[in-house]
Amino acid sequence: MTQQSSHGTCPFTGGTHRPDEPYPGRDVLRAAGPVVLTEAPAGGPVAVVTTAALARVVLGDRRIVTDTALAPSTWDPRVAGLEPAAADALSLTTAEGAPHAALRRAHAPMLSPRRMRARAGAMRDAARELLAGLGDTADLTADFTTRYPLTVVGDLLGLPRAMIDDAVDACRRMLGDAADAAAAMGAFARLGAAAMEHDGLARELRGRLPASVTDDEVHYLLFALIFAGQLTTDIALGFLLARVLTARDAAQRSSTRRGSPPADVPALVDDVLRRDPPAPFSLWRFITEEVELAGVVLAPRTPVLVDLAGLADDPGAGPGSGMAFGAGPHVCAGIHLARTELAAAVDVVVTDFPDARLAVPAADLRRVDPGGVQGSRLAALPVAGLRPRA
Repeated sequence: MTQQSSHGTCPFTGGTHRPDEPYPGRDVLRAAGPVVLTEAPAGGPVAVVTTAALARVVLGDRRIVTDTALAPSTWDPRVAGLEPAAADALSLTTAEGAPHAALRRAHAPMLSPRRMRARAGAMRDAARELLAGLGDTADLTADFTTRYPLTVVGDLLGLPRAMIDDAVDACRRMLGDAADAAAAMGAFARLGAAAMEHDGLARELRGRLPASVTDDEVHYLLFALIFAGQLTTDIALGFLLARVLTARDAAQRSSTRRGSPPADVPALVDDVLRRDPPAPFSLWRFITEEVELAGVVLAPRTPVLVDLAGLADDPGAGPGSGMAFGAGPHVCAGIHLARTELAAAVDVVVTDFPDARLAVPAADLRRVDPGGVQGSRLAALPVAGLRPRA
């Protein structure tokens, strides 16, 4: 019999908050225990894991899988934030076992730390070019944080720069209604086909996959790289640049040397990812057979989430970015890409745009929590003084 934990909060509630405010209800949720049963966004029970130690167990347990075929049949996939089932779309995030291992082997060499470090200069060039084209004052949330990661991942895949506007539009339409999402998927298929016509990681991925993988399946894998690559970095980048510019304002008020970079950019990137993860929860997971977690017995097909946004100060989350990119077999394949391009953006803002500053007081910035399983982001990041160093 499933045991229910008592609590007084819903972790899926949206709202608008200051960036330094805790994510809604996380203190109450953690106080309720390491496993809390609550109402899922699409209805019915979901088990939310609130401690890093138990999260690592859950994310490595082969009885708890990502295949959305096990999701409740009553769920609206768009409300729940579900990918197609593994049988319907070849995907790193929903495949399990041998198919998943084969996909990891195909992707991992292309996104390795060494390969990403070698691309850091090109990432800095992309950030510098985009920022220099914005004029003296711009809202970086609207004009930079989406376009920059799409430019980076597009360059990696071989996508022509002339198609970046199409990629921006497709990513934004994915968050619209069902008709918008369908149109976006058509656009992503065209983007994938275009990338395959040029030298880049799109062609390399095709060559690393078995010949039995169809072109449509390759296009879906490329969609995942483009959309996830944008979504992950876009969200983190706003919080990261807000931290950098807030620190710059404070340093200037105290007559500290202007333009000096943060002492440890990778550590700053990791701290931002830990405190404002690109997604508030892990990928959906589902129980394949009865499992007991911290004294709570979960029946087969029970949905499970890890509360990533609540683990910022949990020492069990580990060093660096903690669990922002998950853990276990499904740890995000793009972790090194994201960390490298975030650090590159900081380097450019600090070094090449010494006059850049927040155009509003830091206290006026707001974080928008959309609710459900979507990631939070800054509503706006107005910046003035975007003049490149002479």
